[in-house]
Amino acid sequence: MLREANSMATPAVNPTNHVGYPGMAPSFFEPLWYVVYTNANHEKRVAHQLGQRSIEHFLPLYDSARRWKDRRVRLQMPLFPGYVFVRFALRDRLQVLQIPSVAHLVSFNGRPAPLAEADIQTIQNCLNHGRQVEPHPYLQAGRRARVRSGPLQGLEGIILRRKNRTRVVLSFDLIMRSVAVEIDETDLAPYI
Repeated sequence: MLREANSMATPAVNPTNHVGYPGMAPSFFEPLWYVVYTNANHEKRVAHQLGQRSIEHFLPLYDSARRWKDRRVRLQMPLFPGYVFVRFALRDRLQVLQIPSVAHLVSFNGRPAPLAEADIQTIQNCLNHGRQVEPHPYLQAGRRARVRSGPLQGLEGIILRRKNRTRVVLSFDLIMRSVAVEIDETDLAPYI
């Protein structure tokens, strides 16, 4: 009896297995990246809970130097405050939504909106190649450029100059957030 209960609770992950879900689109069964909105300052706690439940997730962090009364401290802060990226099939969303401190999935017209795999890879490439990455106010318009060489080749963003350094601001429309990546100006080409 126990064996049957366990097999009923976890149906096969075969995307073509639509038994019990008549009329559902195949995308309902495919694991895609979604964005989870968390309670304030609970991103790391949510990521830890997702890890304990073996749910694939991504919480990009950056180093931040903070000055307290008597000392300077380096902290790991979320690159996108209030958001954690989670990969799951939409039919399994309840496992994610039941985690304490998860507020909701980022949705449009009442439906969870998947994030493009390319956006996740862009963020991972920026973090994995030792570039200085930090949050930036969301931008939509400005002088656009494309990275023509180096580990970030092919990325497109908006050029920003601050403190004699060149940065490319990458904007993610789904969550209306941006990040600034420090880059050598010779690696940039105007976007046409």
